[in-house]
Amino acid sequence: MKLAEALQERADLNRNIEQLRSRLSNNVLVQERERPAEAPEALKRELDGALARLAYLIAAINRTNCETRMEDGKTLTELIAKKDALTLKLHLYKEIVRAGSQAAHRARNTEIKIVPTISVAAWQAEIDGMAKELRLLDNRLQATNWVTDLME
Repeated sequence: MKLAEALQERADLNRNIEQLRSRLSNNVLVQERERPAEAPEALKRELDGALARLAYLIAAINRTNCETRMEDGKTLTELIAKKDALTLKLHLYKEIVRAGSQAAHRARNTEIKIVPTISVAAWQAEIDGMAKELRLLDNRLQATNWVTDLME
């Protein structure tokens, strides 16, 4: 199994686990003398199986990410950490630019004028550069995921 396939299965399992949680919640209480739409014990067994498979996949994915090195010597784990940090930085910078771009309208020239303390254009140019870097990094990770075997 390729790493990308394991990542897809992990995502599917997470969705399935959430659905099972919801279905269980909807079937643990019924009106007296009524039956649940689905058997809670069967749902519990299905949930336990999905959780066990998820734990296995998480361990295998983490092991693969830690041991797989790119051509520059960095592990997949290091690249994922870089991607996560860059994603957060990009989000924060966008918020700052949005705040600095707010136009304060004045009815008269006697009112206080609000001006940005940053160069919105310079920050936006930096954001554009980070977005490109993030896209390239993500493409590199995705390509590697499709050629890397999962270490089971």
